[in-house]
Amino acid sequence: MTRSLAITLNALGLYAIALVLLVAFGAQLILQELPCPLCLLQRIQFAMLAVGPILNIRFGPRPSHYAVSLLTAAAGAAFASRQVLLHIMPGDAGYGSALLGYHYYTWAFIGFVVAVVALAVMLLFDAQFKEGDKAQATGGFARAAVWLVLALTALNVISTLLECGFAACPDNPVTYELLKRAS
Repeated sequence: MTRSLAITLNALGLYAIALVLLVAFGAQLILQELPCPLCLLQRIQFAMLAVGPILNIRFGPRPSHYAVSLLTAAAGAAFASRQVLLHIMPGDAGYGSALLGYHYYTWAFIGFVVAVVALAVMLLFDAQFKEGDKAQATGGFARAAVWLVLALTALNVISTLLECGFAACPDNPVTYELLKRAS
């Protein structure tokens, strides 16, 4: 695998992360379902999952960049599985609405496991790490992916601040605390 192909695949990974963040943010705004603290933690993990690909796009692929994302995906899978186990009892409706039969936290668990596998597969291709093959200037496709993930992360940070204010987030949020205090 060439460095340019690896960078393109990293950009595609960023677009996948952006899609996850966008769907979660869309559910929050359109369906008016405020995320619980564990949901917010999973969003943070998806945003942090983007650190490795962003570093690979900016500085060229390195095993350490993939390792950052691999550790993040493992932690994200642990957080998501915690929430799945909270709602595993028969008759428990779960938290929030379902998408294609599964709740967001179940999809998050699946997404993190897929990320672990994808990152492990990417680490198998040593040719992308050769120093002699310098990465070309980053193209617009990869730059757009980086900026899209950064913008969605910033929007999620702002919405979390509005939801929780400067205190601990409520277990079952029903209103934007910072906006409620301002009115």
